[in-house]
Amino acid sequence: MTLARCTALLALLAPGAALAHPGHLAGLAGHDHWVAGAAIGTAIALGLWAGLKERGKRRKREETEDATEEQSA
Repeated sequence: MTLARCTALLALLAPGAALAHPGHLAGLAGHDHWVAGAAIGTAIALGLWAGLKERGKRRKREETEDATEEQSA
């Protein structure tokens, strides 16, 4: 395959071609779509919170295991 064909194929398969233009985001302000935006933001925040909570539990569990190993030695 020539370089030109590879480049053309790559351009056709580029993910940027499928993305909506930023003007769609402006529609959130005037319609009920802002509720969907708030729901997405809430879902992201809850996901981050759950991830950080799990990381804290894991860190505490590792510290407990390390302390137990030190006492056994």
